[in-house]
Amino acid sequence: QVQLVESGGGLVQAGGSLRLSCAASGSGFSINAMGWYRQAPGKQRELVATITSGGRTNYADSVKGRFTTSRDNAKRTVYLQLNSLKPEDTAVYYCNADVEVSTVRRYIYWGQGTQVTVLT
Repeated sequence: QVQLVESGGGLVQAGGSLRLSCAASGSGFSINAMGWYRQAPGKQRELVATITSGGRTNYADSVKGRFTTSRDNAKRTVYLQLNSLKPEDTAVYYCNADVEVSTVRRYIYWGQGTQVTVLT
């Protein structure tokens, strides 16, 4: 069983920074791409950033230049550094992982979400 456990959310003033972490636990699998999504109240979940197993990244236009994602494959952990935070970044942030259990079994797993609230 694969679990993704997130941490690092919280309250921060506008202009501040946070660092989110998402660690995968379990055994017998490998992880391909990992990603961060967010969902604000009354809005649909949206992509924030993705990172491949080789470290290639992709970002939503709204966070480019402010957020940085990275990963430690040995720890099976992905990070999201959030800088220059704005009130509109307030949302529940979710990580996900493209997990390969075998050559024919591949699943997407989600973390439980962590709340980020940016105060004006």
